[in-house]
Amino acid sequence: MNEQHKHAAATIVLNRVKCACTVSVLLLSAGMFSGCDKKAAAPAGPPPAMPVTVVEVQPTDVALTNEWVGTLDGFVNAQIQPQANGYLIKQDYKEGSQVSKGQVLFEIDPRPFQAALDQARGQLEQAKGQVQQAQAQLGLAQINVNRDTPLAKARAIAQSQLDNDTQQFAQYEANVKSAQASVDAAAAAVATAKLNLGFTQVRSLITGVAGQATTQVGSLVNAQTVLTSVSQLNPIKAYFSIGDSEYLSLIKDAREGKGDLLKSAAAVPLTLTLSNGEEFPQKGHIAFVDRQINAQTGAIRIAAAFPNPGNILRPGQFGRVKAATEMRHGALLIPQVAIQELQGLQQVYVAGSDGKAHLATVELGQQLGTNWVVNGGISAGALVIVDNLQKLREGAPVSPHRSPAAAPTDASNDSAGR
Repeated sequence: MNEQHKHAAATIVLNRVKCACTVSVLLLSAGMFSGCDKKAAAPAGPPPAMPVTVVEVQPTDVALTNEWVGTLDGFVNAQIQPQANGYLIKQDYKEGSQVSKGQVLFEIDPRPFQAALDQARGQLEQAKGQVQQAQAQLGLAQINVNRDTPLAKARAIAQSQLDNDTQQFAQYEANVKSAQASVDAAAAAVATAKLNLGFTQVRSLITGVAGQATTQVGSLVNAQTVLTSVSQLNPIKAYFSIGDSEYLSLIKDAREGKGDLLKSAAAVPLTLTLSNGEEFPQKGHIAFVDRQINAQTGAIRIAAAFPNPGNILRPGQFGRVKAATEMRHGALLIPQVAIQELQGLQQVYVAGSDGKAHLATVELGQQLGTNWVVNGGISAGALVIVDNLQKLREGAPVSPHRSPAAAPTDASNDSAGR
């Protein structure tokens, strides 16, 4: 047993020696490889310049435009209401059709009004008869006065009889005037009855497009009943609102001779873009500016008028009204893709003369299509980087390749702001 224990102990010691030798060999090998790597590593050089596309900022003349959301409405909108009370017996127009001024749209039962006219005419004839009777009495009184005047002077009759004849003449003369006034009143009553009878034919007071009838035949109507509406659509109005500050800016431009957009029928043309993105071919102008600024919205309402041949545009449509508000000379434009926003600041990368990218904070003005007007932060001749912006850092080396300069486009700045 002692021999077996000795043999087992010797085996354990031998295994430990083998493990120790293996670890030493591995450590020695790792050291050798590490030494080789240190000998092979070479000193790092500067990073290569990143190729970027740049646009040179050049001054150019651009027309700055503003754009507002507008609502279309008829140039004149008339609610058709009857001036006579009665039952509606007929509709004489087709809903949605063009009607002319004076055209009959509805008819009200005329029989009560015809009866009133006939009665007024009878009273007129009666008054005329009273006038003739009074005139006959006046003529007789005149004969009596003419006969008794020389007799009274010759004292053939008493003076009192001539006085009675004179008094009776004056009374009959007053009766004639009263009867004539009754004739005038009866004639006026006939005219009123004719008007009331004419009011049974409800006519359009303007030329335009008549809307849907809101009251059906057989209904009892009065002066408060709205039968339909007629709108003059050529020209048509587009209502839009501008803020107080923008209004003051336009007034300032007008004083400086940059164009008076707010003047009625001004020479500044207005463009209307419809909801489908198409531009309406007819140009408009300012029709009027409201007298006050809305206290709730802080905006003032403006109406523009656009020719509308064929009544293409209809009330209730929406569109964007655009107008050139300023001609900016020597404006600087940069592409929109070059702009980055960080914590409320607009920044661009500029390729410097040292071959490195530098970050510049810019002050933007109005947007012109895919470009922005720059009011400050960079100067003419700057090389603005337009690609690989996410890979750039301040001071990173760049290899710029020029692209055509930003050009003005026929686009506008929405008055709602950026």
